[in-house]
Amino acid sequence: MIDLRSDTVTQPTPEMRQAMANACVGDGVIDVDPTVEQLERETASILGKESALFMPSGSMANQIGVRLHCDRGSEFLCEADCHIYQYEQGAFAQLSGLVAQPIVGREGVLEVEHVRGAIRPENDHMVRTRLLCLENTLNRWGGLVIPQETIESVCHWAHEHSLKTHLDGARIWNAAVAKGLDPSQMAASFDSVSVCFSKGLGAPVGSALAGSRGLIEQARRARKLFGGAMRQAGIIAAGALHALHHHRDRLSFDHEAARQLADATSDFSAVSVRGGRVDTNIVMLVVDPAWGSAAALQSRLYEAGVDSFAMGDEIIRFVTHMDVTAEQIDQACRILQGILGEASASH
Repeated sequence: MIDLRSDTVTQPTPEMRQAMANACVGDGVIDVDPTVEQLERETASILGKESALFMPSGSMANQIGVRLHCDRGSEFLCEADCHIYQYEQGAFAQLSGLVAQPIVGREGVLEVEHVRGAIRPENDHMVRTRLLCLENTLNRWGGLVIPQETIESVCHWAHEHSLKTHLDGARIWNAAVAKGLDPSQMAASFDSVSVCFSKGLGAPVGSALAGSRGLIEQARRARKLFGGAMRQAGIIAAGALHALHHHRDRLSFDHEAARQLADATSDFSAVSVRGGRVDTNIVMLVVDPAWGSAAALQSRLYEAGVDSFAMGDEIIRFVTHMDVTAEQIDQACRILQGILGEASASH
């Protein structure tokens, strides 16, 4: 089976397993785990932030970031398709008493024109707007990268209006490689940044939240509150550290594989690429309802040996990653073209 469901399905490499087996560990709740501390220090440095905190998941990193920037009963602005709003169970409301104001941007991207006027006036009847959240890359828009000038302009607008800024940078590593930018440049406009080690980088588990030293001190308390404090976590941090050292430069191969998948569909009217282009390692295909459903296409692909995700009635997702070979991508393209060709012939 060629598994293109997600870049989270990767297996640790032999070298990563060895690094994890040999990890120096300590009690990270009582005092410090040295491998976790190294990972946090290097992550903060790469992102150009003062400090970072290792966490079990990206959702926890996002939720703690949002919580720390907002008073209970206040709100944050976000794009309507973003992960924090769509895929984290409304945890901001359940855990922190916050409200989201989702705003429809342009292909998942919030620009100043979209958020202008969104800040609530100071009024006893209304929540107070405290935070702007962005996501890069855009998961539901096929891994598109937000233009850097857009990030800088909308975050400048937010800071001018006394809002804090948080970036869900789960795949910022992909974004940086795709645009040839340093991650610190892409993170510079944000007061906090969450990053993931278990997606494109191929570590088995782990994310981090980065920001100022004071913010991360508060985040440590929140992590304990949320049940995310871990003791000998150096065993898993070693996998993330190995990925950070060795797997960032190879992300361009995943991006090329995703473009190859998208190009394989270009001659078929049954599907189209959501967003019109592929920037990184995600391909979202919109299935024309006249040709069937995304679930039907997903089922046909699975029977032929390609696993993917049907997201709703009309969208099917493919994610390339380090465990898929060039030969498997070629095979997946042939399978996809064969199924789409049969669909074309029957209509």
